[in-house]
Amino acid sequence: MHLELLTPAQRIARIMERIYADGMTTTSGGNLSIREESGDIWITPRAVDKGTLTPEDVVQVKPDGKVIGKHSPSVELPFHQLAYRGRPDLRAMVHAHPPALIAFSLVRKLPDTSLIPDAQSICGELGMAEYGLPGSDDLGEKIARIFARGCNTVMLENHGAVTGAGNLSKAFMAFETLDFCARLEIEASRIGTPKGLSAERIKLWRSERGAEMSELGPRGDASGESQARREICDLVHRACDQKLFTSTQGAFSRRLDEKSFLITPEGTDRRYLEAGDLVRVEKGCREAGKMPSRSVLLHQHVYLRHPHVNAIIIARPPSIMAFAVTGEHFESRLIPESYIVLRHVARLPFGAVFIEPEKAAATFTQETPVAMVENDCVIATGSSSINAFDRLEVAEYSARAVVACRNIGTVVMIDDAQAAEIDRAFNPQ
Repeated sequence: MHLELLTPAQRIARIMERIYADGMTTTSGGNLSIREESGDIWITPRAVDKGTLTPEDVVQVKPDGKVIGKHSPSVELPFHQLAYRGRPDLRAMVHAHPPALIAFSLVRKLPDTSLIPDAQSICGELGMAEYGLPGSDDLGEKIARIFARGCNTVMLENHGAVTGAGNLSKAFMAFETLDFCARLEIEASRIGTPKGLSAERIKLWRSERGAEMSELGPRGDASGESQARREICDLVHRACDQKLFTSTQGAFSRRLDEKSFLITPEGTDRRYLEAGDLVRVEKGCREAGKMPSRSVLLHQHVYLRHPHVNAIIIARPPSIMAFAVTGEHFESRLIPESYIVLRHVARLPFGAVFIEPEKAAATFTQETPVAMVENDCVIATGSSSINAFDRLEVAEYSARAVVACRNIGTVVMIDDAQAAEIDRAFNPQ
């Protein structure tokens, strides 16, 4: 589904549904808007349940102030109007109060968007607006001043955050990414010291835009390909529900045969991924008219090197990523399930995915099915799609438990004798 093909009211209702479902706002909190070329502003209504918002609830405000709709516009309409006036390039805004961003707004601090390589390009420059009374022109002017400086993301003292972009999809992606960075920094701070990437490393990551691949000629679907496409989409959508993926983060591939595999495309909102969006890669060539994930070479090398691997997932779940951005050691000997499913979790340096994909691919074995890459991602391999998904999910849940332990006591690991007993009983593959 392509969000921008919907009406403004439909787009707003759809994105608000995601924001509420993902726990980034409450029944009464948050507001979204879209400004059309005509100057009309479509905005969420005042005092309407955000958990049940429909397109019919969305309000249209004309340039002369006339309101069209069955509700009053959001009390925060003034800051939307003032920000649009100062930044004609902005066509949509997202404002909400996720707990992690509220935490940063309370301590008057900007989330660190250098912890992962693409956050700065998604969120743009960040700024902090001074506190103002909600709905007041004073608050609107303070927010508009920060946007006018060229910032696309504005933290609000004791309030939350606002993102603006050329369309609602991009504004939401920036907001979601900012919230992810805030959650990641909070999680990482519980176990160690988060270490951001240097400007040089971020520039290096941006310069590596994936493999140049020739296009495949016309051909029919391989045996089982339609089912494989549906399977990937179902698990990608589940990954979004589980907060293992976001709209901009996450790659999933599945082997079709010894010569080909399917992989998620570059630049497509994961929540709306459809079977036809997936890219078939065969003998180093890509399906015509489609661009595979920028990590495609790593997937290709893993499949060529390891016949036992039939699925690969690359993701950034915040709890396991806390170990990737602090350098803290992660050990799988936590509970039997963690050890059985994860075995040994490798650690790779930043850039391993795109600078030396063939070398990184050699990391994965029967005993080392999962790896974390410094300040970048977690990679889970499996004998099937659900096996790889399970490993990613167990890695995140296990890491979440370890992070929680920091508040209640010292972690006691399964010892060597207990691990050997598990090996004998389960003979993990």
